[in-house]
Amino acid sequence: MMPMPLIFAATCDLAGKVRGKAFPSDQLEKRLIRGVGWTPTNVQITCFDTIAESPFGALGDLLLIPDAAAEARVSFDEGVQQHFILGDITDLDGAPWDFCTRSLLKSALQRLERVAGVRLIAAFEHEFQLKGAASVPNQAYGREGFEVQRQLCEILMAALAEVGLSPDSIMKEYGPAQYEVVIGPEVGVRAADAAVIVRELTRSAARSLGEEATFTPIRDVASVGNGVHVHMSFEGADGQPMTYDPTGPCGMSELTSAFAAGVLKYLDRIIAMTAPSVISYERLTPHRWSAAYNNLGFRDREASLRVCPVTAKDPASIARQFNIEYRAADAACPHLALAAIVHAGVQGVEEGLSAPEPTEEDLSLLSPAVLAERGFVRLPETLSAALDVLCGDKTVARWFPKAFLPVYRAHKQAEIDYLSEDNIAAKCAAYEQTY
Repeated sequence: MMPMPLIFAATCDLAGKVRGKAFPSDQLEKRLIRGVGWTPTNVQITCFDTIAESPFGALGDLLLIPDAAAEARVSFDEGVQQHFILGDITDLDGAPWDFCTRSLLKSALQRLERVAGVRLIAAFEHEFQLKGAASVPNQAYGREGFEVQRQLCEILMAALAEVGLSPDSIMKEYGPAQYEVVIGPEVGVRAADAAVIVRELTRSAARSLGEEATFTPIRDVASVGNGVHVHMSFEGADGQPMTYDPTGPCGMSELTSAFAAGVLKYLDRIIAMTAPSVISYERLTPHRWSAAYNNLGFRDREASLRVCPVTAKDPASIARQFNIEYRAADAACPHLALAAIVHAGVQGVEEGLSAPEPTEEDLSLLSPAVLAERGFVRLPETLSAALDVLCGDKTVARWFPKAFLPVYRAHKQAEIDYLSEDNIAAKCAAYEQTY
């Protein structure tokens, strides 16, 4: 008997998990219109498969409608095919559902275009580790450490190209059995779709070789974490770059400066969505090359928001290459994380803010009084604290549907409760297993 080819209609949910339902591939045209059935309470399934308190109970019906523009189809060894399509969750009349992360991002991008007249171009850089792989010691960024996993790296990069993404680079990272994969930028919602596809294909490529990849925020608090860096730039309706101005601060255009200032102002309130795991806050500490304060950096990898260097020389190429990088993220749901970042940036544009001077010192050495005087805050140090700040802000609440933040908080509280009796090693192990 020949196997029946199936396509997996997928959503990346509040837990950052890719869930969905498969259907026979010969039904694709019908499913692109009608979708597959979905259940509201599914939104409250945590990353540990517990179910948070839900306002929906057993009631309600939804549709998960795959988007042909977010299709990933690739074959690994022995003809094993991965075929999935990301999509939107709607009600039965086709209206976007308030808790569909992809729809939330679309709404944020529409706000950006409405307020600033630009489209977002973004790229996610991912760090991951191989769980059971033999790790060659003393190979941070090393050739030998890369050669140990050359086959995986080559298979993964080929898979990314096969599904229409733009492989940029892959390397052995600093940590044990840690690698970083980078793809080229995409426009709008496609950037977050691509981030999900990268993670899923990394896991699939690793499995095809008997390995297991994890995108956990941190495996061991005595070692390094796995970050997600979000690079962003803007283009006008005519396709012209709008991010760079050689006369602006650090080369930022007026739009970029205001957007950056908004991200920094609201960073402590959005971090519960960009760093949404209990152990995220073990990584977001000083001296980990991650993020601990709401500071702007000029080529500074300790800053939460960084103005990146460019390699181009002529003005037109510099303008195309110039971008800012959000560094206070990890194994988040890419769509929700990017939605929060965009909303914060647009808020800065609406408020007419300007980016602060970039920092050049170790902020952890400054007193709370000096930090406050200079407008810096230490970012929340626990997920619970981050949720308090998020859900207590009326401005941020207006960015999302009315019921969203209470449901999100309940979801994350269930995640916190699940780990409440565990020590830090057990918490790290739990996230390593689920991500």
